[in-house]
Amino acid sequence: MRPESRKAMAFDIFLLVRQVDRLSNFLMWLAHLPCFGVKYQGGVCMRCATRLKRLMICGLVAALASGCGGGSGDSVMMAPPAAPDLTPPEIAVNPVFTSLPAFDRPVAMKQAPGDDSRWFVAEKGGVIRAFANNVDSSATSVFLEIPSAVSSVGEGGLLGFAFHPDFPLTPAVYISYTRSGAPLVSYISRFLSTDDGQTLNGGSEEVILTVLQPETNHNGGDLMFGPDGFLYAGFGDGGGSGDPLGNGQDDTNLHGSIIRIDVSGDTTYSIPADNPNATNGVCTQGYGGAPCPEIFAWGLRNPWRFSFDAETGTLWAGDVGQGSWEEIDRIESGENYGWNVREGAHCFSPATGCADTFTDPVTEYDHSVGRSVTGGYVYRGSSISDLIGWYIFGDFISGRIFAVGADSASGVAPEELLDTSLSIVSFAEDNNNELYVLDYSAGTMHKIEKAP
Repeated sequence: MRPESRKAMAFDIFLLVRQVDRLSNFLMWLAHLPCFGVKYQGGVCMRCATRLKRLMICGLVAALASGCGGGSGDSVMMAPPAAPDLTPPEIAVNPVFTSLPAFDRPVAMKQAPGDDSRWFVAEKGGVIRAFANNVDSSATSVFLEIPSAVSSVGEGGLLGFAFHPDFPLTPAVYISYTRSGAPLVSYISRFLSTDDGQTLNGGSEEVILTVLQPETNHNGGDLMFGPDGFLYAGFGDGGGSGDPLGNGQDDTNLHGSIIRIDVSGDTTYSIPADNPNATNGVCTQGYGGAPCPEIFAWGLRNPWRFSFDAETGTLWAGDVGQGSWEEIDRIESGENYGWNVREGAHCFSPATGCADTFTDPVTEYDHSVGRSVTGGYVYRGSSISDLIGWYIFGDFISGRIFAVGADSASGVAPEELLDTSLSIVSFAEDNNNELYVLDYSAGTMHKIEKAP
């Protein structure tokens, strides 16, 4: 076979694999394959669906290769290349920092930018604790302590934090928490370090924005700086079963959205010029008379945890479902993800015949598998090479850990990696892009590693 023919064949195989991958992802939701002793996902056996995908790809690759033989006497029949590995590797979650005392209702865990020496863990009651990044660490120190300001009733509390990208040169950390109000008020505030980044001064608070919360649940709470240098924050729909106030589809308030603001100037915040509604007036206490310019994307129920792919910058979020479906979304500017007209990719209100103009989730799973999704990270570490490029997430209630390929088309079925007993409240990514799991109930940390 001539070199140019080999190249053409390789390219054709690549295109076929991509198309079959997308087609088989769709089939995984339609087929009801017989499985024995294997967990189902939305009525479809994940393991059998993966086998179907492999068979389809291998069959097409073999068919293409068999028809590529040239007529010249010097051509050599090539064996078809191996099909790409379409399943993630087996993993383990192993306890780490086991000499530390248990944390009290931990909700988030991070390292400061460019500093591998310490970890920081936020506790729901209003404390952020720091400890040395050492396997033998046995004690923590207080980094920030504001329990008197925090109301942790219901789903409230100290819910998220984000280091300024230049910390500690810019000695600011942003905190998302709730105070008592009507019944709660969400705060995003900036706290400063006055001791070269060792602690935060609890008296240095500068309030960036507030959002009035009509209920004590669905407060969101995650905070993260994007690769664009802007601050992203998530808010739930304001609570109550089924979004009774219709906040999910009302972009004149900040409920049910991920917002994007510029905190680099002299004012509390400004609006990035390319936000969807950038020219409108800001929404005071979370409400306005026109679509809020802070909103980056909306139509979300409770985007509890989100993250940016360390390689591509893609924004991923886990959106906690109502009574039937949990979803994972790729968040893009100006997109509406459908709540409360849809739950996942399914009609919610109305139960049938709903609009199909919303952005579909990348993946979803029903409540036979889990009941409260926790968004995670795209793995970009080096310890588990076969896991690179897989988005890892979990479920708070069932303890299961899942994965989907970061380049998956919408509608792909998740792969279950592991069934654990952990209350997976949050994932964490260290500065080397290795991943960890935070157990809310036990107050412990676990590292994702390759299975032995």
